[in-house]
Amino acid sequence: MCCCEELLPEWTKKYNMNAYERFLDYVSYPTTSSETSETTPSTECQLDLARHIRDELESIGLEDVKLDEYGYVYACLPASEGVPDDVPTIGFIAHMDTSDACSGENIVPQMVIYSGGDILLNEDEFILMRRDEHPILDKYQHQCLICTDGKTLLGADDKAGIAEIITAVEDVIKSGEHHGRVMIAFTPDEEIGRGADHFDIEGFGADFAYTVDGGAPGELEYECFNGAAATVTIHGISMHPGTAKGKMKNACAIAAKLHSLLPQDEVPEKTEGREGFFHLCSMSGDVENAVLHYIIRDHSGEILERRKSQMRDSVAMINREYGDVAEVEIVDTYRNMAEILTKPENEHILERARAAMRSLGLDINEMPIRGGTDGARLSFMGLPCPNLPTGGVNCHSRFEFLPIADLTTCTDIVHRIITDAVKV
Repeated sequence: MCCCEELLPEWTKKYNMNAYERFLDYVSYPTTSSETSETTPSTECQLDLARHIRDELESIGLEDVKLDEYGYVYACLPASEGVPDDVPTIGFIAHMDTSDACSGENIVPQMVIYSGGDILLNEDEFILMRRDEHPILDKYQHQCLICTDGKTLLGADDKAGIAEIITAVEDVIKSGEHHGRVMIAFTPDEEIGRGADHFDIEGFGADFAYTVDGGAPGELEYECFNGAAATVTIHGISMHPGTAKGKMKNACAIAAKLHSLLPQDEVPEKTEGREGFFHLCSMSGDVENAVLHYIIRDHSGEILERRKSQMRDSVAMINREYGDVAEVEIVDTYRNMAEILTKPENEHILERARAAMRSLGLDINEMPIRGGTDGARLSFMGLPCPNLPTGGVNCHSRFEFLPIADLTTCTDIVHRIITDAVKV
């Protein structure tokens, strides 16, 4: 393992340095979103990056650049002169916020050439990215990886997507290649499920779009979970433990009992592919009160409804055993975008992405998303929107990393989709 900077002259010839430099710039801005906030964006820090991006878009010559009151950034690349009117307007979308699953403050990116084994991320605290815990590292032998110091996430989800979109658009401008009208947008609060809440689809004006928020180059995602969020509130009765017999109702203990009633093998760490789950995101409380926050997921809408019923039934069992101590609120968050994107009239949207990937020599991997993107909700709001890769690995983790080669390839995918539109 050695520092990439030692090889700087060599890999500047091979990789898109604009994308790499932009990405390192963007991760210097903390943009963690907050589910408990009632504002949009949910955190003020997201606006700092939004203003920075707005200024950058203006500097590279885009038109109608706008930062709106909700923290959404929009811009337009007008069509080349002489491009026919029937060439579609294509949109590209990425999100500015990062997950609160791991700290996004004071990110310290570092670059390593991976030569096998474990990666020492932090010498002072001896933090290792262990190969036996992250066997996916084997795919990246002899590649330059942007990692963290093991104390924060990296932010490739989704600042890599932002860097790729802006770099691809700038490259198209500089190349002079013919292209249709291109709209780009960067959203706040995607990680907390609110990224499409205030999206101006009519003002955006795209015929269809792509979120750039996926994984490895070649992955094309147009199927996602159906999602719901459940909040269970438990009201206990506090009592001196010396005189509590027959009187105390310990809300924390009841919360633990409730969780035990749900299927113990249907959790994220024991499922894959199209297998759904119940995920306990957080639990807090004391003897008198406890609150549990869950997300519920399944690719099948019918099975999701059964899972929601299981949650309600578990709460009902608790109430039968302990009295009316528990209540649950379940809110649907998004639906499986395959319902929209697999319609025959939308096949061309997927085929444009496939064609761009094939032209770069990539093997196409069409896979379901075990999560959701802004594109899921936008598809049901009238903007068909499959998901393109970013190259990021281990998102929402201190062990997140971004291969620079994949950052470049994902930039090239966006570039090809833009310029190939006038050839279809």
